[in-house]
Amino acid sequence: MIVIEQKIIYKVLYKLSDFGFAMLTHLSIHNFAIVEKLDLELSRGMTVVSGETGAGKSIMIDALQLALGGRADSGAVRSGAKKTEIIANFDISQLPQAQAWLDAQELSLDGECILRRIITLEGRSRSFINGRNCPLSSLRDLGQFLVAIHGQHEHQSLLQKEHHRLLLDNFAAHTSLQDKTTISFNQYQQLHRALVKLSSQSEEQQAKVQLLSYQVEELEQLSLADEEVESLELEQKNLSQASEILHSGQQLLDMLDEGEQQHAAQLLNQSMQVQAQLPQQNTEIAQAAELINSALIQVEEAASGIRQYLNKVEINPQRLLDVEERLSLIFNLARKHKVEPNQLVALHCQLSDELNVISGSDETIATLQSSVDQARDSFLNLAGRLSKQRHTAARKLNKQINIQLALLGMPAAEFAVSLTPYGPEQLNSYGLEEIEFIISTNKGQAPKPLAKIASGGELSRISLAIQVVTAQSNTTPTLMFDEVDVGIGGAIAEVVGKLLRQLGQNSQVLCITHQPQVASQGHQHLYVSKRTERNNTHTQVQIIDSETRINEIARMLGGVDITQRTLDHAREMLG
Repeated sequence: MIVIEQKIIYKVLYKLSDFGFAMLTHLSIHNFAIVEKLDLELSRGMTVVSGETGAGKSIMIDALQLALGGRADSGAVRSGAKKTEIIANFDISQLPQAQAWLDAQELSLDGECILRRIITLEGRSRSFINGRNCPLSSLRDLGQFLVAIHGQHEHQSLLQKEHHRLLLDNFAAHTSLQDKTTISFNQYQQLHRALVKLSSQSEEQQAKVQLLSYQVEELEQLSLADEEVESLELEQKNLSQASEILHSGQQLLDMLDEGEQQHAAQLLNQSMQVQAQLPQQNTEIAQAAELINSALIQVEEAASGIRQYLNKVEINPQRLLDVEERLSLIFNLARKHKVEPNQLVALHCQLSDELNVISGSDETIATLQSSVDQARDSFLNLAGRLSKQRHTAARKLNKQINIQLALLGMPAAEFAVSLTPYGPEQLNSYGLEEIEFIISTNKGQAPKPLAKIASGGELSRISLAIQVVTAQSNTTPTLMFDEVDVGIGGAIAEVVGKLLRQLGQNSQVLCITHQPQVASQGHQHLYVSKRTERNNTHTQVQIIDSETRINEIARMLGGVDITQRTLDHAREMLG
């Protein structure tokens, strides 16, 4: 069970009030790995996390990664529990990018952001942003604005050239230009592929051109107009039933106003005459007169409309034959192409367009070649701007990393970003040059790729220098370092601690460490321990006060046996 001493929390938070509000303000973990329950209030500045090996110091970072959309399975659920729940609260009132993202998703919550992740024993996962259910990808998209995590194995990714390009571009802060360059290259490549395809048509494509030409010509000869099928079907129905229509129509006219015997109009006229003999002052009689008169008018209008219609109906066997032949031709062609008759017009347009694309005519190729040239020039323009910014950023990055390497005990090291131009036919979406980090660790030696650095200790320090420098240009407000000081000690570890503390002046830094020199630099200190009872392991995290912190630094300095000398040394390190 996690125990947080509230009085100590308030005391430490009060002392850290000069640093303002932290970006990650609260982290709640329930039934994750060996943690049963953990609730942490975090502050701005540098927070160090220490504890004995195996106590679970990295659990907070692992849990936060899940809250930010990291992959998980049922193994994350604590033994005996049904689900894991992780909640991370962020203050984003000073983070416009995150606020803009939330606004776009209609998830804003007055300068606050609450991420929640639930993982069940069956391996199912649910994620929430500000109380709203959302896909896991949304946590990842939002998380990039909130937290940057630097792990102890960061130097492994430094052996990959692709990672070098990402670090340089992030340091240069030209993400927008990089995105535009990539989009421009993809447009150029798509047009170029189409041009190559047109210029080197195979026999199969030639056969397809012949087939399309025949189909298009057949449809052109048909010359089907829009809505012609519906019009022909209606005409065919009228012509085939012309005799019946004329007969029924005449019967209807006889009933309305043309019959030799009494018809509707005659009866209504007689009704008007009889009604005229009734008292006209009576309201009901007057209303009845209006209705009879209206009915007479409507009957006469109906008869007129029917006459106009019957005048258009004709018995024309030849026209009926022509219409039926035209419909038969249309329906046969529709069956041939396996479409509905009224879709033949659209099919004609589609096949014509396809024929124009693959016909390989000189005009089409010339037009496409012009588009390819324009797209290439646009890409080269953007890539050229990107290349200039990279060279400027590389000089700045070289200088800053070499300063850090000197502070980390490698004064003879010479770090450089190598930008090697691609050949004219080696264009790619990332720009005009290959990017690789190289270094010379001794005077007089030629720089070599980082992958060829033999010393693991040197590589750790190089990695740390790069992380510290690039972290300063990172726009995310919370930086997490997971034992990045592995492989160093003594005065160098003290330098590392001061560097991380310096980062904490403008950001929130959470650092897991085994080094007392690093731990002593923190504005806030968390101590992680574990205990076992009834075959269950429980993790405990405490925000420790100044006296307890002296004992913890002494433990990190001297091991199990803490002497007065180590206590004095710890007290001196803490100032």
